[in-house]
Amino acid sequence: MHPGTLYVVATPLGNLGDLSPRASEVLRTVAVVAAEDTRRTRQLFPPGDAAPRLLSFHAHSDDRRLEMLLEILRDGRDVAVVSDAGTPGVSDPGADLVVAARAAGIRVVPIPGPSAVVTALSASGLPADRYTFLGFIPRKGTARRRLLEIGRAHV
Repeated sequence: MHPGTLYVVATPLGNLGDLSPRASEVLRTVAVVAAEDTRRTRQLFPPGDAAPRLLSFHAHSDDRRLEMLLEILRDGRDVAVVSDAGTPGVSDPGADLVVAARAAGIRVVPIPGPSAVVTALSASGLPADRYTFLGFIPRKGTARRRLLEIGRAHV
């Protein structure tokens, strides 16, 4: 038996209408969607439409959830991994699943779409021909203030 495919699916940053037709098709046809927040992901499926099995997979998921998803893939069923918004694997736990799937010889297919980094950069007015992404900044406190002060020194 051939293993399933892991699809890394980018989801809308805010407006659910930004979900690409290809992403929508993948989400409708996989056996399982590994979602950072199943409540948010459920909104991507029109009411009354059949939806795949949704399993939570986030920063606090234990190794058993990762193993469960790998077992589903080994059994020949396809899995899509999504984050709350944007592209999985960029500052979110989707990267752990991708690494484990590749190590197990499972095919990984990206489904491109919204990226918070590129979206913010495109509307910032900053030069966008070159940039470095160092992760998302802390939400508050000394670490946030320190990072923003360092950033001002380089602009």
